[in-house]
Amino acid sequence: MRARFAWVSCDGVALASLGTANEGWFDGPALMQAFRRKARELGAQYVADEVVGLESNAVTLRSGERIEARTIVLAAGPWSGEVAATAGIALPVEPRRRSVFVFDVRPLEGKGPPGPTPLTIDPSGTWFRPEGRFYIGGTTPADGNDSPGAPLEVQHQEWDDMVWPTLAARVPAFEAAKVVNSWAGYYEYNTFDQNGIVGRHPETESLIFATGFSGHGIQQSPAVGRAVAELIVHGSYRTLDLSPFGYERISRGRPIRELNVV
Repeated sequence: MRARFAWVSCDGVALASLGTANEGWFDGPALMQAFRRKARELGAQYVADEVVGLESNAVTLRSGERIEARTIVLAAGPWSGEVAATAGIALPVEPRRRSVFVFDVRPLEGKGPPGPTPLTIDPSGTWFRPEGRFYIGGTTPADGNDSPGAPLEVQHQEWDDMVWPTLAARVPAFEAAKVVNSWAGYYEYNTFDQNGIVGRHPETESLIFATGFSGHGIQQSPAVGRAVAELIVHGSYRTLDLSPFGYERISRGRPIRELNVV
């Protein structure tokens, strides 16, 4: 680390990993719009409404419309547990708030801004990466400050108490960091094992889950989308077997714990 990234402090680090291929970050909203455009080209129709009732072969919308379907994919993100509950299904997925801070760095004497910088995750869970001429970063909320469905209000105290002290210790150049923007959003947090729930409901064959990814959803969405499509069209997975991530593991009490959630 010292040889490759001279700007980082290695204090307290015994081992680190770096991916140099097939890793990185991307523009999430732009990717979503690309998926949507292609889906429309292939015949998908989008309805701007809210699901308020779920049955084995239909959904009821806020507008009062009822849409019947042979297959229903429950991919309602942070609200998947709420939607499932309308059908009497216990799904351990709930919205959990995360704050993201955009910060600028003023050069200090002898401490210029870092050079090429990968997405960096500190052992504490605090993370940062470049974003244009700025940087963005955040952390996992402290115990007691991660309640489900908390208002989407940026937790500025997280920057003061958790994010900035960690960044300044790990990257000396970040001692002069200044927040210039911020936002808050929801993870679709799987309280059972923080991993995706994918596949058919064991008792309702027409219902397929694709939710609970706990912050990894858009990263895993191309593979999950393909797997769910194969399940619908062929009745089984063809490319990638995601059966270990089925709903059954919840009822059987067999978690597949995802430890890298920040």
